[in-house]
Amino acid sequence: MAGQYNSICITGVAASVLEALGVAPRADMQPPIGALTQLRQCLLGGTVDRALLYNPDAIAFWLYQKYTDLFTDAVCRSAVSLPMLSVMPSVTPVCFASMYTGVTPDVHGIQAYEKPVLTVPTLFDALIAAGKKLAIVSTAGDSISVIFLNRSMDYFIYDTVDEVNAKAHELIEADRHDVIVVYNADYDAQMHRTGPESPEAMDRLRANIAVYSGLVDAVRDKWPHHNTLYGFMPDHGCHLIDGGCGSHGLDMDTDMNVIHFYGFSPRK
Repeated sequence: MAGQYNSICITGVAASVLEALGVAPRADMQPPIGALTQLRQCLLGGTVDRALLYNPDAIAFWLYQKYTDLFTDAVCRSAVSLPMLSVMPSVTPVCFASMYTGVTPDVHGIQAYEKPVLTVPTLFDALIAAGKKLAIVSTAGDSISVIFLNRSMDYFIYDTVDEVNAKAHELIEADRHDVIVVYNADYDAQMHRTGPESPEAMDRLRANIAVYSGLVDAVRDKWPHHNTLYGFMPDHGCHLIDGGCGSHGLDMDTDMNVIHFYGFSPRK
């Protein structure tokens, strides 16, 4: 219903991923998401040594509610679907900074649509300090390509989403990174132009679900000797505005509520 806000904030993602990889979260981080901790223990009995984190942009919880059947492939490949709450302002750099630092915008410092390189500690810094090898695969100029720069990790930045996704599969097959972050902006870009439920935007939503499903299949096939965490982790939602375009950034349930999927693949 309108006005209902999800209760689990995306700030809990960082500590959950760290905990899953056997790295202690910082004390100032939002605590790990309890459901993920218990699920991992139930399915694996311990930690993971690989993580594939897929970040599609602007996939709102209301899209999952209204078009649930479209998400079937993602649901079937995941162990849990979690209604999640974004942060304000609900715009991409603020949200991904919050997701990957584990702290709120007033603490990490990005509080508007701007893309400074973060100097506060992040999930990535903790993993690098623990000796993990990391990769970010994203399109040029987008938030994830910019705000986490200047760290001892690999950045694969491309002009198109297709190039990003092809590289992600290449990295999975190579099996040289402990954590791979993959970002797709195509649904967000399309819904801004033609509205969240336009045929063109819905095609991109289907594509994002298919990309996630394909990445999970690749992880299960190419990483048989690893315990693996994988996730479908959007940043914020969206809503229709005048002129048939889409937008986000407001403190309203359509923009603040998102859907996340997580799964665990045991070593064979």
